[in-house]
Amino acid sequence: MDMATTINNYTPSVVFHPGETLADKLEEMGMGVKEFAVRTSKPEKTIIAVIKGDSAITSDMSVAFETVTKIPAHFWMNKQRAYDEYIARQKRELLIQNSAEWAMLFPIADMVKKGWLAPCKTVREKVFQLFSFFGVSTSRAWEDYYFNQQLKVAFRISLAKTKEPYAISAWLRQGELQAANLEQDVVYSEKSLKELIPQMKTLIATHPQDFAIRLQTLCLQAGIKLIYTPCLPKAPINGATRWLNDTPCIQLSGRHKRNDIFWFSFFHEVGHILLHGKKDIFLENIDYTDKQLEKEHEADTFASKILLSPSEEAEIIKSGDYTLQSIRYFAEKFCTHPAIIVGRLQHLKVIPYWQDQELIEKVDLDSAVK
Repeated sequence: MDMATTINNYTPSVVFHPGETLADKLEEMGMGVKEFAVRTSKPEKTIIAVIKGDSAITSDMSVAFETVTKIPAHFWMNKQRAYDEYIARQKRELLIQNSAEWAMLFPIADMVKKGWLAPCKTVREKVFQLFSFFGVSTSRAWEDYYFNQQLKVAFRISLAKTKEPYAISAWLRQGELQAANLEQDVVYSEKSLKELIPQMKTLIATHPQDFAIRLQTLCLQAGIKLIYTPCLPKAPINGATRWLNDTPCIQLSGRHKRNDIFWFSFFHEVGHILLHGKKDIFLENIDYTDKQLEKEHEADTFASKILLSPSEEAEIIKSGDYTLQSIRYFAEKFCTHPAIIVGRLQHLKVIPYWQDQELIEKVDLDSAVK
């Protein structure tokens, strides 16, 4: 995957205002400021301001200076442009220095380890890398986007009250970058998504080795971008759902590495897409308001029904037989994976957490990360 890179441009240690060159030239010509102002038809106070470095040489002035000083207009313009860039870079350097504390709030070492950032040696490099990664020019811009929701159309949730906003924002941003690199030829269709759910459930039951890639392909057929982003230590999120440029995007971490939890997380996010539309960003494992919690419960219910219907669940519990043989029997009967049944029974505390663990498949999404 692509990592942020530093742009190496030569920057002079110091650049002087073109007014100094003008002062030297007037001295060489033996011409005073008042005479030069008259000859160029410019206010004397303007010429004084230029010489002091308090005012810039405009294109109109450079042409007028050319006639009197015999120095080409482009020389004056280039000198002014170089000085303006120098001052801008000086301000930028100060801004970067003032952003050092902000940069230290991110899990940079983990981001580098995962390849999201290039190796950073100095604080300056860390700040620059983060600016590039998030696509912002200042730490204030990051705050306006992720805390103050200045662009609510693009980002409809404030991370200000989350426990680890900096790590979470990094995880979300990496997902955006992955989604941008995932080619999609189909416009999202609710009808197509619903029609593809049976094929998705087949992947649950058969659990092929490449199920994650195949699921991603099925999602693309419905116009959904499914991406896998390993979570950061300080951002233990299972998944997220949001719309990027009118395309629904599901981002999963697979952090529990269990197939039953993976599938529940996936259909939980699908539930958000089908039930809640484009208005919100949904993040698992963070504190929500009551209204948002209601939507989370709705997504949970949707996922539960897809994985194992209430009637199927009731039949299994009624049997009272939770042996390996019995669970395998019900899994085959209901066209699901034994781990889904085990996970449900554990969640309902019908069986202890340690029972039937051997039926749960390990999920490793590293090979599916793009």
